[in-house]
Amino acid sequence: MDKNFQEEFKPVIKFEPPLYKQRHQFVKDLVEKYKPKKVADLGCADCSLLWMLKFCSCIEVLAGLDICANVMKEKMHTLSPLPVDYLQPSERSLTVTLHHGSVAHKDPCMLGFDLVTCIELIEHLEESELKKFPEVVFGFMAPSIVVISTPNSEFNPLFPRVMLYRHPDHKFEWSQAQFQSWALETARCYGYSVEFTGVGHPPTGMEKVGFCTQIGVFFRKSPQTGESVQSEKPTEAVYKTVFKAVYPSLKDGKYLQNAVISEVIFTAQIIKHRLMSKREESGDDPERKSKFQHSVDSFSDCLGKLVVEKHMEPFVSGNEVYIPLSTIFSFPKVNRLCGTFEKLCKLIAGKVTLSSDGSAVMFNIEHENEEN
Repeated sequence: MDKNFQEEFKPVIKFEPPLYKQRHQFVKDLVEKYKPKKVADLGCADCSLLWMLKFCSCIEVLAGLDICANVMKEKMHTLSPLPVDYLQPSERSLTVTLHHGSVAHKDPCMLGFDLVTCIELIEHLEESELKKFPEVVFGFMAPSIVVISTPNSEFNPLFPRVMLYRHPDHKFEWSQAQFQSWALETARCYGYSVEFTGVGHPPTGMEKVGFCTQIGVFFRKSPQTGESVQSEKPTEAVYKTVFKAVYPSLKDGKYLQNAVISEVIFTAQIIKHRLMSKREESGDDPERKSKFQHSVDSFSDCLGKLVVEKHMEPFVSGNEVYIPLSTIFSFPKVNRLCGTFEKLCKLIAGKVTLSSDGSAVMFNIEHENEEN
């Protein structure tokens, strides 16, 4: 059969999920396993991996680097906080930064990362850049974990229209043996171990071809001392920062206070509503009043099984309803936000209407009825 005819009708290989999603999921799974706080993506391109990682609760610092600023700028808006992030700040802090520059250059802004990812990056490097790459990533940055993925050239014959490389910008594509040889030597030189895996399984019966995307996961064998990092630290920055977003966080006193005030008012309103509902049900009937008092005594059963002591009972006096702060502090979310009762009092001081002795949140029923 004619060779060209065979090439034309070679079955199309499709990956489900798409290969890029499998690569990103691989990184996400690694993040969920090792819980790094600081992650850098070298060759971040359209920022899609960074966008996925910003939802990982363990990460507090995300950084992206790419040689093409325009590609980053097209999608960097996806890394900005949304309105909901301000309405419901996270308990963790998160800063996302994008830098324009080359992985062949050292910059102090890339120090201190726990995990560095290089997804489909090295095959785009010129020979001179590839020679400098290990020293920058493994020698200078020296993170605990490095993930490098690159095309497996042995898989290429299975694609119908791949003549030499999968992408016109690729400078090379390695076989499994070539990648492993480079990775093992790099790991040996810089004190790392390396594990090989990949994504994109070959068709049944062709397992020897290997994964479509081959991956090396490097683990640093021993912690790098601060002195060794400092001795190599460049005196000047070489990357240009093109984007930075600091997400609202409950670690910021301003956002924490707003969250506590909102939660205190919300909780107090719920308690007041239930209290008034029970009061209306009791009316002027002495027997009903007794039942009403019983309902107050068992207040905890109505509101999350809280243990409510006598001094914590909400009560009505004239046109005013009093919800003890000690009751509000017993609610799990308020307790978690404040940590201590003293901190609760400090955060809401002057921001919430309290009783004269400051022990309870106070509502004026008469004013509310007039408004209604």
